[in-house]
Amino acid sequence: MKFRHELKTEINRADYLALRSRLRVIMSIDSHAADGKYFVRSLYFDNASDRALREKIEGFNRREKFRIRYYNFNTDFLCLEKKSKLNGLCNKQSVRITEQQASSILKGDIVWLKDSTISLFSELHYKIKSEGLAPKTVVDYVREPFVYGPGNVRVTFDYDIRTGLRGTDFLNKDFVTVPAGNAPIIMEVKFDAFLPDIIRDAIQLVGRGTSAFSKYAQCRIYG
Repeated sequence: MKFRHELKTEINRADYLALRSRLRVIMSIDSHAADGKYFVRSLYFDNASDRALREKIEGFNRREKFRIRYYNFNTDFLCLEKKSKLNGLCNKQSVRITEQQASSILKGDIVWLKDSTISLFSELHYKIKSEGLAPKTVVDYVREPFVYGPGNVRVTFDYDIRTGLRGTDFLNKDFVTVPAGNAPIIMEVKFDAFLPDIIRDAIQLVGRGTSAFSKYAQCRIYG
């Protein structure tokens, strides 16, 4: 299992404009972005005691969460993902899932997951049955992604973070979400073994440090 470094910083609009201007000179815009950005919608899972939420808030060194995600309202391309954290390092496992399969999970029809040859499917089935994992809330936001080859660096700006409250109808493109409180803009910096000096210098901000911000936790502020 490959783990990567992930650094988050809460920034304001002035920070964002300055950083974006710098990064445009030295990094490339992710080829998957249209007009430099894309919309992200995720459905997060948790259990009845909000284990994933509590472990994040309490700062557990080892934790995980499951989600189903798609981009730009295109449900033809959905992914089931498991994001793991271990001592500050991150790993993301991802597998394609059809809209029909995602809909079945939402309806509680999960028998087909159990005997799947796809390990992430069978693991989700086990967690649903053994831990009571269930769809919890929808998280929406806009992302601007930049990439840099050496170090496999990815810098993203996430903003307009919105919550589906307790709604889980995330396949409905007309599903309504609301602003997740006074959520900041989030800069995420992800890299493998090293962060090149040119990127490290470009993202420096006076008075800003790394943050443990969680979009999922922010979107649970109303329950």
